[in-house]
Amino acid sequence: MARLIVLGTLASDAFAGMTWMTMQVAAGLRRLGHDVYYFETTSDWPYDPLRRCKVCDSDYAIPYLEQVAKRFGLAGRWAYRRSYSDKAWLGMEAARATELLASADAVFNIAGATRVAQENLRVRRLVFFGTDPVWHELAFSQGIGDAADVLAEHNDVVTYGENIGRADCIIPPLPRLRATTRQPILMDLWKSGPPARQEFTTVGNWLQTGRDIEYRGESYLWSKHHEFMKFLDVPLAVAQPVELATNLNDIEAGWKGQGATVAGFAMPRDDRALLGDSGWRITSASDFTTDPWAYHDYIVASSGEFTVARDLNVRLKSGWFSERSACYLAAGRPVITQDTGFGSVLPTGEGLFSFTTRDDILGAFDAVATDYKRHSNAAYAIAHEYFRAEAVLSKLLADLGL
Repeated sequence: MARLIVLGTLASDAFAGMTWMTMQVAAGLRRLGHDVYYFETTSDWPYDPLRRCKVCDSDYAIPYLEQVAKRFGLAGRWAYRRSYSDKAWLGMEAARATELLASADAVFNIAGATRVAQENLRVRRLVFFGTDPVWHELAFSQGIGDAADVLAEHNDVVTYGENIGRADCIIPPLPRLRATTRQPILMDLWKSGPPARQEFTTVGNWLQTGRDIEYRGESYLWSKHHEFMKFLDVPLAVAQPVELATNLNDIEAGWKGQGATVAGFAMPRDDRALLGDSGWRITSASDFTTDPWAYHDYIVASSGEFTVARDLNVRLKSGWFSERSACYLAAGRPVITQDTGFGSVLPTGEGLFSFTTRDDILGAFDAVATDYKRHSNAAYAIAHEYFRAEAVLSKLLADLGL
């Protein structure tokens, strides 16, 4: 049995998608029988969704972390360090928390978002857990920002970019890359019956700035709205209704990443009108994205997902696959998503469809409409074989020698 700590940002990024991404890692490791804890030590101020801003107190963060840990089977196995102010440990005694960090066989730093050295914390083996690949790889290779300093703190790197490191992928791997992996899914938490709605949905920020990057003379874009606009008229061409849940209130989303500040802004009125005229149903994500279980219910109620990926993942074919899309699959909801090269490791054509062109999209929608049950069953089968937490995390630990 290994002692493992998942280091995340659920207080500073108190949103449901981040919570599911992080806690399915932590709870999945715990289900394998390991001694697992969730810690948060970042100096970023907590986000309070009730006040819709960053705050200098932990009034919302602590009850939220306590509730989340309990729901995911980690009651009594979490700790929060108020690094932005008095450095006090909450949820666990300071001596116990620092001893666990120092003695852990591995500390998984989700998205590399916590600067452990800057927080003057001692760990034995720090693993950069790259959930959103490409930007860090390109930044490190070109000496941009503090990417080199961030990576220097880590003993190992793992990434969701499953093509990175392959001969046919031009993305330069980060140093000490030990494994590629994907989002682990707690299958039992997503198993469900028939969908309650006809809509194909997705959830995400519309407009984000701060992480566009150049590489080999080409510009690569971060914000997904560039890709959505390429397929603007899809809802008018398919029988199924298509819905985008996004940030409609000004600056509902945004976060401070390593080496760049990523700001999320409300969908501009002109864009919202344009999408509406093109058949899109637009709804406010803030109605459910601060509650992990309301977020879960939104996905489960949907008939499937139609979504895009970031330009940098699409054009550089990183092999990244969305953690949210994996949740749709686990719920038995077919996924139609933009090709990032994930077809090299995941089956496509039944239950999961990758697209490059508009015709690819229309063909996928038609296939699902023709035999929804078959594609629903195929979606679940893909999730069970390729994303089941026990299998994904067992392989990851083996790759890391744990």
